[in-house]
Amino acid sequence: MNKLIDVKFDEQHIWHPYTSMKTPLPSYPVQSADGVRIKLESGQELIDGMSSWWSVIHGYNHPVINQAITDQLSKMSHVMFGGLTHNPAIELCKKLVEITPVGLEKVFLADSGSVSVEVALKMAIQCQLGRGYTSRNKFVTIKHGYHGDTFGAMAVCDPVNSMHSLYSDILPKNYFIEAPKSKPDQDFDHKELDELKMLLQQDSDNIAALILEPVVQGAGGMRFYHPEFISAAKSICEQYKILLIADEIATGFGRTGKMFACEHAQITPDIMCLGKAITGGYMTLAATLCTEQVALDISQCDAGVLMHGPTFMANPLACAAANASLDLLRTGDWFEQVKHIEAGLKQGLQPCEELDCVTEVRVFGAIGVIEMKQVVNVAEIQKQFIQHDLWIRPFGKLVYVMPQYIISTQDLALLTSGIVKTLSAM
Repeated sequence: MNKLIDVKFDEQHIWHPYTSMKTPLPSYPVQSADGVRIKLESGQELIDGMSSWWSVIHGYNHPVINQAITDQLSKMSHVMFGGLTHNPAIELCKKLVEITPVGLEKVFLADSGSVSVEVALKMAIQCQLGRGYTSRNKFVTIKHGYHGDTFGAMAVCDPVNSMHSLYSDILPKNYFIEAPKSKPDQDFDHKELDELKMLLQQDSDNIAALILEPVVQGAGGMRFYHPEFISAAKSICEQYKILLIADEIATGFGRTGKMFACEHAQITPDIMCLGKAITGGYMTLAATLCTEQVALDISQCDAGVLMHGPTFMANPLACAAANASLDLLRTGDWFEQVKHIEAGLKQGLQPCEELDCVTEVRVFGAIGVIEMKQVVNVAEIQKQFIQHDLWIRPFGKLVYVMPQYIISTQDLALLTSGIVKTLSAM
């Protein structure tokens, strides 16, 4: 018999993401999860529209990933990566080099998305030092971006529109330019590049890299923009010997209809950050990849080595899960699945465009976003979603979904119709 979950202790003693200990948001006790459904302790089953913050792309309790972790557990759960290596890490890095844009040859395995960004920022600064640029230690990025919750990552999140504004006085100061407004299905306005051109012309001696989320800006607003901005920005950066860092933590592994969102722009970044879906949502793991030239330049700086080394770097269990997840992508039909989800979201969410409380509905790949006119009450709207057997976690003015790739036509219809009913009742 399963022990009842002590929700009272949870409320009084356990922090949850972005919550207050004074007025905590309700946390619903989960008994199990399977496929696209989360089963609560009450027995109610919810269709998960969030893929556990965009990571569980193959669904919960997948037998292939379960078996991979079980097999690895019988050998070793962990061993330090300093001076040692193992097959799960080697196989994973081989697969990442194979599937990422051509030219990304060197792989650093990190603990989480935020850490992969920290590593990317360090790579960029050390690379510029190795090239002889001693003052290139700042970054340029586009507004409305989100790159993580650690201090280096927070410093390249939008300082006004992000959740990190209270730290603004102590974070390193970087350069923020207007985010592109041209949408993927519109003609690209090349004037959107003027600010970047002017900034690099004036201050390139202080800038190590441009960092951005390709095509889709995630937690900073779920904004979709034209891929030509990225390809043109890459050319401008090359002109001034500035690196381009692509944060693909949310967009990687098929979510936008390409294996990586950079492919929409047909470019290879100098550095790429990966996370979230890398293990199929099973375990925390991330990766930072760079070109061979960047790696060689890093090795030319005074330190001679990349100055980062997490204790649990390349954890074998996490690498085994990631290998199984990538094999499922390689042998499966993720491309058609994402196309199916995109069509279902466009059709199913279309009625929301007629609602007075809605500003805009937008869909890109397996991402559906309803932008409301007012900030939503998360606790209240979640109660309504749960009444329709849905798990959706809005933020700010955004109600959004990123379903698992395996979701059926019927469950996708239940997901979108539940959203329409909930918002219509508002």
